[in-house]
Amino acid sequence: MYKGKASGFKLERESEYGSPEQNAAVKEIVDAVKREGDEALLRYTAAFDKVSLTPDMLRVTDAEIQGAYARVEPEFVEALRQAAANITAFHKKQMRNSWMDVNEDGTMLGMMMRPLRRVGLYVPGGKAAYPSSVLMNVLPAKVAGVPEIVMVTPPATAGREGIDPYILVAAAEAGVTEMYRVGGAQAVAALAYGTASIAAVDKVCGPGNIFVALAKRAVYGTVDIDSIAGPSEIVVLADDSANPRYVAADMLSQAEHDEMASAVLVTTSQGLADAVASELEQQVAELPRVDIARESLKRHGAILVVDSMDEGLDVVNQLAPEHLEVMTEDPLSLLGRIETAGAIFLGSYSAEAVGDYFAGPNHILPTNGTARFASPLNVDDFLKKSSLIRYSKAALLRDASGIATLARHEGLEGHARAVEIRLEGRESK
Repeated sequence: MYKGKASGFKLERESEYGSPEQNAAVKEIVDAVKREGDEALLRYTAAFDKVSLTPDMLRVTDAEIQGAYARVEPEFVEALRQAAANITAFHKKQMRNSWMDVNEDGTMLGMMMRPLRRVGLYVPGGKAAYPSSVLMNVLPAKVAGVPEIVMVTPPATAGREGIDPYILVAAAEAGVTEMYRVGGAQAVAALAYGTASIAAVDKVCGPGNIFVALAKRAVYGTVDIDSIAGPSEIVVLADDSANPRYVAADMLSQAEHDEMASAVLVTTSQGLADAVASELEQQVAELPRVDIARESLKRHGAILVVDSMDEGLDVVNQLAPEHLEVMTEDPLSLLGRIETAGAIFLGSYSAEAVGDYFAGPNHILPTNGTARFASPLNVDDFLKKSSLIRYSKAALLRDASGIATLARHEGLEGHARAVEIRLEGRESK
């Protein structure tokens, strides 16, 4: 972990573009599924997941979903439903309506909003299963009005046979309409291009390993994707009023994700910096994922002492963190000066975990500094927009000369004539 002045720190985590071998392997898989459909899908599932399936075994049945409910605790289902209600309520406030402006001359201009028809969600089955991410991906799409939401997930979750029952329950509660037991780059290809068993989608969302990320990049353009997510990160901006135990706990809540995760404290208080360093040593030893958290802190953790809150804000805006916690005496007074962050948590009781699971805002956030230009997953990500243009005769007469002038300036005579031909006879329609 780096400890010292902010001027000596740089968070160096390159975006993961994969090795040449990984890219070549993904291209081969994607091309094969595009070309062969189910045959390639099942072949790669047998090779990578060691599970032999037939086409009629791909789709998860209603009986399996009901069986999953019997395997999870009632309190989990209740908490899931409470979280889903909060997430849905928050995202409903993001909805925008179609609109039209009709002028006195008969011109009508507007924007028509329509949901995507079919969206695919990838749910990983690796180090850990995250039912909360199922809610965060699916519920904005449901609010947007997407009628078909398809989930794919590996046929076996690490450490257990079959799909994690908590994932199945979360998908059912969120409103997933189809679930398939297939993972990896081959699943992403199936969503993008379609097979006999899995119809193609319009957009692919959800996290995954490097092969899933590269597959999403490979199919982008055929379908839309959400993003290529990087490792999780948190920055805590604090003064001497902050509780060092809270700060350390929140830093560790991100460090435990994986070894590439980043946890950074930016503070005006040397005393707080020292106290947080001590708390990190004590608290990390008590975590079940202690080895992962320690490696994360060692490689990408930092405690930065700044001379003023102005300098601290400059550091925050340069880092553009996925999660930003503001633990100062008056956090609201700083809000207007925060320019780049995926999600902002204000005050000592707004732990990052509150946003991860329950409050309502989406926890799928821009990483690797992309908060400079990107936003959390939201309802707009599942809407498409069409411009509406209806010109009247009077409006065309008024604007024809200007349109033709601009068209001819660009050397597009056909554009100019397409307007002028409508003026020759002065037809009334």
